[in-house]
Parts: sequence; structure tokens; C-alpha cells
Amino acid sequence: MTDPAAIAESVARSEPALRLKRGEERRIDAGHPWVFSNEVADATPLRAFSAGELARVESYRGQFLGHAYVNPHALICARIVSRTAAQPVDQALIERRLRHALALRERLHGAPYYRLVFGESDGLPGLVLDRYGEIMVGQIATAGMEALRPTVEAAVRRSLAPSALFWKNDSGARTLEGLPQEAHTAFGEIPAELAVREGSLQFLAPLEAGQKTGWFYDQRANRTRLTRFLPPGARVLDVCSYVGAWGLTALAAGAASACCVDASETALAYAERNAERNGLQLQTLRADAFEALTALRERGERFDAVVLDPPAFIKRKKDIPRGQAAYRKLNQLAMGVLAEDGLLVSCSCSYHLSGEALIGILQAAARPAGREVRILEAGGQSPDHPIHPAIPETRYLKAFFCRIGGEVGYTSPL
Repeated sequence: MTDPAAIAESVARSEPALRLKRGEERRIDAGHPWVFSNEVADATPLRAFSAGELARVESYRGQFLGHAYVNPHALICARIVSRTAAQPVDQALIERRLRHALALRERLHGAPYYRLVFGESDGLPGLVLDRYGEIMVGQIATAGMEALRPTVEAAVRRSLAPSALFWKNDSGARTLEGLPQEAHTAFGEIPAELAVREGSLQFLAPLEAGQKTGWFYDQRANRTRLTRFLPPGARVLDVCSYVGAWGLTALAAGAASACCVDASETALAYAERNAERNGLQLQTLRADAFEALTALRERGERFDAVVLDPPAFIKRKKDIPRGQAAYRKLNQLAMGVLAEDGLLVSCSCSYHLSGEALIGILQAAARPAGREVRILEAGGQSPDHPIHPAIPETRYLKAFFCRIGGEVGYTSPL
């Protein structure tokens, strides 16, 4: 047998079958790649599979639905990677997905600084790859992709030929998959900090001590939007600033001043270095976001624009009530330091908080503050984080650009 397609199909048929219950194939047929443990037929018990094992997903009648990897210990027990019977999950498939992802990013960006792979949206569930010039930083969130890690590394070398690849596998999602949180170098020499270019600005960000994979590429389009709405000579407050991307973008666009607020001393040190790197003057304030806004309001400080880009306050459904209260309080405090007719950029990366819910929170925050909210524009994640139409979870970032009118002051306590 020398035909590559015939060889691939033969390999695929050697995989064990994961058969679904009657009728459970409808969602898969509609394009969703996840199989839940309660959808698997008793005829193929999950305990027969090992974590990360490859399998054929079949309907109750034995119809082929896709090649997937399996984790019998997770609620999402299988994730489909290929829907072509003759194309199993192998290095050739991963290389092809990487090439397609690269072609899109090269159309979007003129320089090699972007999210290259966004999990299911790029056909590689459980995998995130960010590009920083010649350096790749990745995260693996699932047992199946962890089992494929050597294959992914080989595919990355062949498809992109980066100088180095670093795995920053410290996300909480790994715990749900029974995986340890760890960080290590796959190949090459990894620097202690990452260089990033965004428009005319140049940044440095910490790698191992940094957040996520080091940089938040998902907010790039929203930072560009900010420059459209800033009044000339604006005084800007960047809350939960990390290494200063929002504040420095504002300064480069003509803001008179910017103050970055963050609880991390390391993040603010990088923000100051990034200001110097770009020939800009930046103020920093190390403090909890809520405490900083309260103190600034009590001192009578006023800003023409406030950016709120907090971490996710809602990570699970059970966190929704407490998280909504935190978003409301943060936005109400921000309105308390906004000048009349000021700009509020309110962001949330909590998937479990919908855009409609955040709009409701903005209105609820404004009423006791005696302020009026008018939404000028709504933003989401940058296009190098594409949305999979069958997976709502891939649409997670919300950013509302709001004009805040009315007199400054509070009519009721927080």
C-alpha cells in the first residue's frame, strides 16, 4: 500500500471507536467539536480509554463523525480535531492547520506579533500559540493536546522555524484535565522578557513572571479604537494596566498625561520602562484597583478618560452574582473620577458575563452616581482571536466605549 490517502485511512481505522448515544450526533453534525461524557453510549465505556488517546467518534449507528482525542476523566471527554475519515490527527494535519493560521495572521498584521493559534477557532483544540518575532510562547490546556505536544513542537519547527518555543502551561484549565501547571522550554534559548511591537510603539513584557502568555493581543483592536475617542490633551487613567499598553497608546495619540494603576510592582516597572523606550512620560500607581479609584475620588481627582481592563471576575457560573457586583462597583468608582462628558472604556474578559449583562451593569452603576451612559461603540477580541460560530466560549471579550455625561458626584454609597 503506497497511496498516502489509503495509508492514512488505514491508520485512522486502527483507532478505537467512541460511540455516541442515539441522537447525540446532532450537535456534532452542526459543527460543534466537543463530546460530553454523558453523550457516550454504554457500549463504549469511557474507562476503556486513556487520557490523550486518539479515537474515532461515531454516531449510534456507526457513522463516522470525526477523529478526536479523549480524556475519560473530563466533562468534555473528547474534542474533534479532524472530520475527514482519511485524515487522522498527525503531524501533517497540524502543519496544515498552522499554515492556514499563519496565512490569516500575515494578512492581518505586517509584523510577526500576534496570536497565531486560538484553539478550536484554528482547528487545534486546547492549543494557544503567541508569536513574538522569532520567539513562540504556547499554552496547552487539555490532556489530548499534551499527548500531542512532541508532534506540535515538530510541526511548529517545520512550519515557522522560530528560534525558540516556550510552554507557559500555568492556566487553571489544566487542573480540570488532570494536568500539572508548569513552564519549560521546548527548544531554543528563551529570553527573560518578550519584545512586542504594536503600531508605532515598542514594548517589553516579562515572560515567566508575566500574565497569560506575556501579552494581551486580544485587546489590540480596542486599543486602536481608543485613539478615535480621546479628546485632545486628555488626562487618562489606565486601571489594571499590566505593562502600560492602554496608557502608552493614549499618550502616543496625544493625551496630555496617563497614569497606570496595577497591583503588580513588576508590571508597573515594565510600564515605566516601556514609556522610556518610546520617549513618553508616564505616571504609575501601585494599588488595588478598587482602593485606588476610591482614593482618587476622595482626593477630587478627575480624568477625561478611564480604561477598565480587569482580570476575569467570573470564571465559573457560580461566580456570576459576586462577579457582577464587582464589575458594578468598579465601573461606579470609575465614573466617580471621570470629568463631565468623560470617556469610559469598560472591558470584561469573563465569558459568563454577556455583553448585554455588562450594558446593564453600566446603567446600574451610573444611576446612583448621577451619571448618564451613552455607548459609542462596542468592541470584542482582535481578529487574530477568531470566533467559532458553534462555540460561544470563543467569544469572550467585551469592550464598551462610553460617553459619561451628567455632573460628577455620588447620590448613594457603593
